[in-house]
Amino acid sequence: MVILRNPNTENEYKSRINRALDYIEANLEKQFTLDELASVANFSKFHFHRIFLALTGETPFQFILRLRLEKAASLLILNSVKGITEIAFEVGFMDVSVFSRNFKNYFHISATLYRNEKHEKSNLSQLESNRKQEGENSFIYLCSSSNTLKWRTDMKQNKSLEVKELPTMTVAYVRHTGPYKGDNKLFETLWGKICAWAGARGLMQQPNLQFLTVYHDDPNITIEDKLRMSVSITVPAETKVNGEIGKMEIEGGKYVVARFDIAANEFTDAWQWVYGQWFPVSGYQPGDGPCLEIYPEEPKDGRFIVDICVPVKPI
Repeated sequence: MVILRNPNTENEYKSRINRALDYIEANLEKQFTLDELASVANFSKFHFHRIFLALTGETPFQFILRLRLEKAASLLILNSVKGITEIAFEVGFMDVSVFSRNFKNYFHISATLYRNEKHEKSNLSQLESNRKQEGENSFIYLCSSSNTLKWRTDMKQNKSLEVKELPTMTVAYVRHTGPYKGDNKLFETLWGKICAWAGARGLMQQPNLQFLTVYHDDPNITIEDKLRMSVSITVPAETKVNGEIGKMEIEGGKYVVARFDIAANEFTDAWQWVYGQWFPVSGYQPGDGPCLEIYPEEPKDGRFIVDICVPVKPI
């Protein structure tokens, strides 16, 4: 067992392991080797395995297997057309029988039954009623000034919704693993850390600075103790980071960007609306990559202006 006693050493180790986690998440379809992952984290392969286990509670390959299975579970729910074999290959399994066996061991149900049961229980199973409801209360149009697809809706908190290209962003982040829903104090602490770090380096005055939270896992699939989220700010690509401040690149591409004006206790409702109401009638499905919250304004009087951003691709 690796015991980390020095806070500076522990933060440096966390930073290196986060690099390995980011690398795995961005290349999940690849076949990894221990040497490769140790190199990304800048550790000797003889110590990397034990350090990874000590800091995450999983071995590297337990983590990879869990991420692949959870991504597959998400795809099974959100894309009823794509075959199970295709999904297995997409998330990095080379053999569908190996995928099926591991999926059943992890979720205690076959992939086919999981898809059927989750679809019946989820908001997505209400496709027809949602289509009727949303057909009466929202419509799509092409914005000529920005040449993007936009929707008008009657949801009170939703101020705008469009599908558009987001640029690739380099962000510095502080990561949290574990429960976070409704924990305002946790978010205040994380924002305090990243802003203090950025302020000391003059990064709070950079033009076009953006504040965002990156959600790496689906809270409906991943257990709370394993949920990862990264409180982040955009930074120049050459920015140096160390300790508990990490750096990653968020890939650009087509996203649905839904702006909401909400109270602190309404974030879950906004996310559920995007997935349960908009996606089923949009002609899109969630694409690869993490989901984002971008905050274009500072909170005021207990209310938040937030852009919920989800990568999309056609069904």
